[in-house]
Amino acid sequence: MRKIGLLSDTHGSLHSELERIFKDCDEIWHAGDFGNFSTVEGLRKIKPLRGVYGNIDGTDIRMEFPEFLRFSCEQVDVLITHIGGYPGNYAPAVKQIMKVNPPMLFISGHSHILKVMHDKKHNCLHMNPGAAGSSGFHKVITMLRFIIEGKTIKDLEVIEFPRNA
Repeated sequence: MRKIGLLSDTHGSLHSELERIFKDCDEIWHAGDFGNFSTVEGLRKIKPLRGVYGNIDGTDIRMEFPEFLRFSCEQVDVLITHIGGYPGNYAPAVKQIMKVNPPMLFISGHSHILKVMHDKKHNCLHMNPGAAGSSGFHKVITMLRFIIEGKTIKDLEVIEFPRNA
């Protein structure tokens, strides 16, 4: 069993409650737009970190993190990228992956819109944790926590904070 903390679009800022929110997690996954390397270091101080670079991330982050990250967690095939779209409206590269070898769990960021939905066509769960940073058009800071046990993704929690908090 693995408890995951999922966030995206921190844009160089970490919420003051992040350590408390993810203290019981085994790993933190970040779906891109860290914003700066101190954000990476701050997350790594909390828990082990997996992530992908986003469109605002510089060379230092792009050298450390890939554009696409595919791995197994327990028995779940996971794919993370920053600009990936969502079921019915995938980015071209993701559309090709879905056609050939869809993951069980597809995670993307970029939109700043929290979205969790099932892709019936590819039998895949899609998650976008929204935006955890204070930069962008979103009015609420959002992130997710969930458990992966074997092939099961369960106990999904949405964490929200007013953007000015």
